[in-house]
Amino acid sequence: MPMPTQPFADPAAARPPRAAVIDLGSNSVRLVVFEGKARNPVTIFNEKAVVRLGRGLEQTGRLNPDGVVQAVVLMRRFHAVARSMGADPFEVLATAAVRDASNGPDFVDELRRIMPGVPIRILSGEEEADYSATGVLCGLPEADGVVADIGGGSLELVRLADGTKQQAQTLKLGVIRLNDRAEGDLERARTLVEQDLMSVDWLKQGTGRTLYLVGGAFRALARLQIARTFYPLNIVHQYELREDEAREMTGWVIGASRRTLERLPGAPRKRLEDLPWAAIVLRRLLRRAAPARVVFCVDGLREGWFMRHVAPEAMSQEPMEAAARDMAATLGRNALLPPALIAWTQALVQYGLPSDGGPSSETARQKRLRVCACWMSDSGAFDHPEYRAEQTFLRVLRQPGMAFDHPTRAYLALTLAMRYEAELDQPFLQSARRLLDDDSFRRAEILGLALRLAYTLCAGVPELLEGTSLVPQSGRLVLRLAPDRGDFTGESVSRRLERLAQAIGLQPEIATA
Repeated sequence: MPMPTQPFADPAAARPPRAAVIDLGSNSVRLVVFEGKARNPVTIFNEKAVVRLGRGLEQTGRLNPDGVVQAVVLMRRFHAVARSMGADPFEVLATAAVRDASNGPDFVDELRRIMPGVPIRILSGEEEADYSATGVLCGLPEADGVVADIGGGSLELVRLADGTKQQAQTLKLGVIRLNDRAEGDLERARTLVEQDLMSVDWLKQGTGRTLYLVGGAFRALARLQIARTFYPLNIVHQYELREDEAREMTGWVIGASRRTLERLPGAPRKRLEDLPWAAIVLRRLLRRAAPARVVFCVDGLREGWFMRHVAPEAMSQEPMEAAARDMAATLGRNALLPPALIAWTQALVQYGLPSDGGPSSETARQKRLRVCACWMSDSGAFDHPEYRAEQTFLRVLRQPGMAFDHPTRAYLALTLAMRYEAELDQPFLQSARRLLDDDSFRRAEILGLALRLAYTLCAGVPELLEGTSLVPQSGRLVLRLAPDRGDFTGESVSRRLERLAQAIGLQPEIATA
């Protein structure tokens, strides 16, 4: 007799909400589909094509005919993809080329015909700048300095002061438009950029602060710099350079031949012709704004749209901890354990973690890192035990998303690798050595060893951690156990306490209170 069958559940019934936005730029067209309403937008689809709608706009006042043809075909495809993925809201944001072209309205009318019911917004320069700044603030809520978002048709500048948006201005310094205005002459382009930037009188307020670089052409510069310097992490987002390093990079790009650029691994071939113009803009920005450093940001207009229209309530969350909690919810076994670990490791800091021969306090940033590490500490639970340390290390180091700068990635990755019994001489840890200073490396090692001991004590169950504490005192690292926890003093506990004490420079001791 055949067994009764249960109908398959509708996958869409339990699926998180999805949202889609098309960025219709002067140089490229991109569709991004986000899932959920998390503090750190989760991208599940991202596709772009370079169509150069804005090429020739300076001379003709009209959109590039070839680009229009390509864009219409592409928009049909993107419309079908977004609708089939159930994205709602779904919106098109058109920027400089469409808003400035005489035939921009006709082009938009054609798009509305082939994409019925999809809102198509032609952003003003101020709106474009505002979205870009919101995208930067999504991952860097305390950003302070100047945001520079370069596209094909325009350059948006926004001044940020302690995480709030101040002045904004749009200039006709997108890479395609600058090329057209200068008629292909780099020397003339320098003059044009200098003249336009002189009109932004508040740029000098960025002196000594940070210049946040957004836009495909700036990202392409970062990719080249990562390749030519053998940087240990091939992630553009929150890649950072000192001002002098950024200035040297722009000089190299301006003077390099196309063949030299093409030979670098991962060179963005479709962007190569744009790079000298982007480098000129950046070089003049460095001179005019005089920042202490530059930070490349992948998140800009599209993420700003997401945060303002899809998840505005999430902006109040701290992005690093939100990302760590998301990882705990996805990969961890017990959502109640991380708070217990935070309290348990706090005791270690409270009594002074020796550093350079004496006790040291925990800064606000160090506390944030410790809290994130505790939330993420079980993220390798379902990996193969033979590869758990390495897999967890690489997962954290290379995870997508906006929350973590590169040293933070390395710190958390190293901490969790140590939690899963990595040895410090293992080759996969070399990237962390390059990205961290000695003090940060040591702190990550110690925190990882403390988490390893905690998990040995409690087996991932918060109730079993109760009644235990770790106390550095008088040259000893004392593991205190409640009277009914004496049977916890097995060989594994003793060995891991000894390893942790050795790393701190103390003698291990187990005591029953």
